[in-house]
Amino acid sequence: MSCAVVLLSGGLDSATTLAIARAEGLDCYAMSFAYGQRHAVELQAAGRVARSLGVIEHRTVEIDLRAFGTSALTDNIDVPKNRAAIGHGIPTTYVPARNTIFLSYALAWAEVLSARDIFIGVNALDYSGYPDCRPEFIRQFEKAANLGTRAGISGDEFRIRTPLIAMTKAEIVQRGTQLGVDFSLTHSCYDPAADGAACGECDSCRLRLKGFADAGIEDPIRYAMR
Repeated sequence: MSCAVVLLSGGLDSATTLAIARAEGLDCYAMSFAYGQRHAVELQAAGRVARSLGVIEHRTVEIDLRAFGTSALTDNIDVPKNRAAIGHGIPTTYVPARNTIFLSYALAWAEVLSARDIFIGVNALDYSGYPDCRPEFIRQFEKAANLGTRAGISGDEFRIRTPLIAMTKAEIVQRGTQLGVDFSLTHSCYDPAADGAACGECDSCRLRLKGFADAGIEDPIRYAMR
């Protein structure tokens, strides 16, 4: 059976992406990152999701993106709340080059595993405005992956798979539900309370809540605002 590396943050997008990869009959290896994020509770969610969806192996890689600062997710900067125009402009929660770094690690593991599919749950419709979630970025990274690896130049090319790229958040919720994803195990909030409850006001929470509402499905996680 073919295998794939799936980037797993613990949020609803990456959980649905993992479920899609499994539904294709792929043996899945999940990779998460402890990168100095202030919302590190997401790593616990990633572990829960990985176990529930039966990955072959789940690795958490430790890197420290706090060294570069400038992001509300890694630095002493307030997470923006209740923004009027989500998706317009690049918010302070953007972490410099994060997906480039994550995909590079996933590529290295994929080459070792002889996996040719790398899944990432980026989305270009209902998203916060990050430049590394766009289709053109993914296309260029795939080209670089096949130019800069032994497998790639040998003709055994990698594919960067983005099954959610053109889906709305509601469609993602519906697809995950169809595939049996237990969304109560996931975590999306950028600024959770001390007890892990989601804030309900950051971009990620608001996009998630809208997605569930539009899908006509109740969001099963806890919110501090409720």
